[in-house]
Amino acid sequence: MSSSRPKVVAFDLDGTIWSPDMYMLWGGGAPFTVESDEVLKDCSGQKVKLLGISGGILDELKTEEGWKGVKVAWVSCTDEPTWADECMRKFKTPMGMTLVERIDEQCIYKANKQKHFKDLKERTGVEYEEMIFFDNERGNIASVEKLGVTSVYCPDGMTEEVWRRGLREFEERG
Repeated sequence: MSSSRPKVVAFDLDGTIWSPDMYMLWGGGAPFTVESDEVLKDCSGQKVKLLGISGGILDELKTEEGWKGVKVAWVSCTDEPTWADECMRKFKTPMGMTLVERIDEQCIYKANKQKHFKDLKERTGVEYEEMIFFDNERGNIASVEKLGVTSVYCPDGMTEEVWRRGLREFEERG
């Protein structure tokens, strides 16, 4: 892997990988049924959708030679971690893999994002400066940026433009 690539690529879940946030499903929630690879329905019929090119990015990270050895991580303080887990097991990427099959690390618990990244650093042995993080909340971006992680704001989730901009920012910081 080229030194211009991060060694850890971390994503928030709610509002970054999918929408709506899990807390917005209260009154609904699990169990989720599959409508398509990129759309689930909760028990009240509300749809949860993968955002942008989330699935394609996960496939790229796990299949393209230039990403060999990269660790992919979820860092989330979602209100409903069991619902999130079920969604990760039911959503599929364009290559037909579940989201769970495309990740290496999970920090999914109530805590601030700095705590998530301290745990992630300890578990992976990767320095903050070798990580990139995508989130749709500015407060999380500011908090994680203070650690030295390249942090990319994505208010509309993982779009092609956000993904490429984030990689450019990481490379420029190198």
